[in-house]
Amino acid sequence: MRLEFHPEAELELIEAAVYYDNQAPGLGERFEFEIRHATDLLLDHPEIGLPADPDLRKFILSRFPFTLYYSLAADVLRIEAVAHQSRRPDYWKSRANR
Repeated sequence: MRLEFHPEAELELIEAAVYYDNQAPGLGERFEFEIRHATDLLLDHPEIGLPADPDLRKFILSRFPFTLYYSLAADVLRIEAVAHQSRRPDYWKSRANR
């Protein structure tokens, strides 16, 4: 299985890492590590995330207030959103391929 990021999800990841690094040096790297750890886990066990709707699953990060929303298709795990838990819910739903 291979990993893909929706372009806007990739931008969300980068923006959050920059924000955290501006808060404390090295915190952005820890955020990126947490994302890598989560995506590695999802690649090994794609069904571990909770159903978000019939086509999407979600995985809640343990150390940062973010949720990864992802879809599964054939051999691709696609991150649709790196969503901060305080943002307006479902803002990203229009970008998910259905």
